Amino acid sequence: MKFILKLKNRKIILIIISLLTIILSLNSKIIYNSKDIKVCLCALGKEENKYIIEYIEYYLKLGVDKIFIYDNNDINGEKFDFILLNYIKKKYVEIINFRGKTAPQVKMLNDCYKNNYKIYDWFILYDLDEFLHLKDFNNIKLFLSQRIFNKCDYIYFNRVFQTDGDKIRYENKSLSERFTTSVYTIYTYKPILKGNISNLEIYDVHVINSKLKSCNSFGNLKSKSPDFKYNFIKHYYFKSTEEFITKINRGDGVYNNTNKIKLDKIKFYFESNNVTLEKINYIENKTRISLQFLKNQYLKKILIN
Repeated sequence: MKFILKLKNRKIILIIISLLTIILSLNSKIIYNSKDIKVCLCALGKEENKYIIEYIEYYLKLGVDKIFIYDNNDINGEKFDFILLNYIKKKYVEIINFRGKTAPQVKMLNDCYKNNYKIYDWFILYDLDEFLHLKDFNNIKLFLSQRIFNKCDYIYFNRVFQTDGDKIRYENKSLSERFTTSVYTIYTYKPILKGNISNLEIYDVHVINSKLKSCNSFGNLKSKSPDFKYNFIKHYYFKSTEEFITKINRGDGVYNNTNKIKLDKIKFYFESNNVTLEKINYIENKTRISLQFLKNQYLKKILIN
């Protein structure tokens, strides 16, 4: 009888030790109460009214406190204000006028950070087609509260490019419904930047500033191992062929929209998606850029197979 009681007591002690170990492990990961931190998102947008509600809802659900949308539409182009009116009234979203500006991404990043770096603890710097995926966290604040990021100035996440799904035309459905297959590209990452860094000059959206300490999503400093399994960005860069053409014709926030830049993007599109004559002809007609070399490659491949 005494032996049985001793055995039971021993089991209870082991259970208590196990529980204490788990609690201590959790405490070692959390730097402070996640409710105490503030997270904002800075994004540049142009001709993206079709997609912006999905983007806003996604990041608000993830726990972002404030979303700054820099309106880079043409002077007489579409506006975000009306479609986002309810979010603006609730102060979830703020629109900043960057209309008509050419290649303004770096300027936008610096403006957003310098105006808000004392208010927010972390800045998400993602485009309107980039959706952060966290495997073990459904709240960005819980993720960022881990002690592993204590020494990091910014955390980088690899991008997973969602393919066009062989869709030619736009469909009135969510991006997540329409595009479910991926193509992986190494080292094409985007950051989440820590706040409260005074006199910071952002030089590039990917590297931010060479003086800063970067780490991956596991807290490893200067690690370049790509992570496409746990924490990464789903990048809906291509969408359908029709939407891809709209994207390259409007230009982006980094480069002046020359035919060379357009052609580079078209090449990337066909490197990442299935090549068909229908897509080639469609893009050629809409951009007036000769893609005969792609047709030749495609026909040669067909003949070989």
